[in-house]
Amino acid sequence: MGFNFNLPVNLAFGRGRFGEIGEQCARFGKHALLVISGGSAKRSGLYDRSVALLQKAGVSVTVFDSVQANPLTTTAYSGAEAAKAAVCDVVVGVGGGSVMDAAKAIAFIAKNSGDISDYIFGRSQSDDALPVILAPTTCGTGSEANGFAVLTNPENGDKKSLRCNAIVAKCSIIDPELMETMPRTVLASCGFDALCHCMEAFVSKNASPITDALAKSGMELAAGSLVPLFDGSGSPEQWDALTLGATLGGMVIGIAGVTAPHALEHPASGLRNIVHGAGLAALTPAITERSVAGNPEKYAVIARILGGADSQDCAGLIRRLLRRLELETTLGAQGIDAGDIPWMAENCMRVSAAGIAAHPTTFTQAEIAEIYNECL
Repeated sequence: MGFNFNLPVNLAFGRGRFGEIGEQCARFGKHALLVISGGSAKRSGLYDRSVALLQKAGVSVTVFDSVQANPLTTTAYSGAEAAKAAVCDVVVGVGGGSVMDAAKAIAFIAKNSGDISDYIFGRSQSDDALPVILAPTTCGTGSEANGFAVLTNPENGDKKSLRCNAIVAKCSIIDPELMETMPRTVLASCGFDALCHCMEAFVSKNASPITDALAKSGMELAAGSLVPLFDGSGSPEQWDALTLGATLGGMVIGIAGVTAPHALEHPASGLRNIVHGAGLAALTPAITERSVAGNPEKYAVIARILGGADSQDCAGLIRRLLRRLELETTLGAQGIDAGDIPWMAENCMRVSAAGIAAHPTTFTQAEIAEIYNECL
């Protein structure tokens, strides 16, 4: 047995802890670029609260609120220019995964010259970025717990993550109270994404005993809380559980990576800007059916967590969960058509090669095209 584990993340978890964001930020800078959603954050009062807490701690604030649902490289460039123009020395991201990913990318671009795609694809290297403080408002991506920033290049549809320890948050403030205003549709999509992170890292060829333990715990926390919360019968303790499960999911993909479901989803949302969780919902059951033979022992563990008996139950249990979350869908319903499939299969093999290689079952480009067709 041999493995490496290095994840320099600083988590501040607990109800009411969002109130610490100003003092945490002040440890690293005096002028923050606040990356935040312009719509929902303003309607909920979180925008005003964030600014007030930062200013109370003596931190000046410049606001950037132009992040899309699937953040673009061009948006990250715009945010970096805003940070540099205002001479910001710290970046604060308050929002869902898109906001947090954009904040991390902005912090990186603000300190590094050249094309961000060169860093994303490993043609250039840097371990420098402005310090980042994060506070998630959705329990899904786990971006608060790793050094990934997923971006889409609008010129070619490539959707891939910038990966760098420099963009791991100096502090991630994880307050489950911030999650409780999520609409049901957002909760379903984000919660399923969190579960997928844990499942994919668990079956990954890059898994280790540590990531296995964290992923298994994350699956148990998410699977045990997501449906009651979606139904409206959940408790504060279940909000805590789902939020922690999502953070564990972010941690384990930071080490073990994602596998085929995310690898196949990214070309779809990169091309058609679909909701990430819905794309995963369209793809994961069919991929699971084709993958169980690659690691039946681990798929059996997943099945038991989802309420089944053995690995053969796994895909059906995922479908059952999606029905209960009103998240059953197809790629066609998300705007993908048959003419998109050749490009998506090629893009998957080129852009998401690491996720395909880490998957327990080896898929060829032709087999990936078959899966896409099956999921239309």
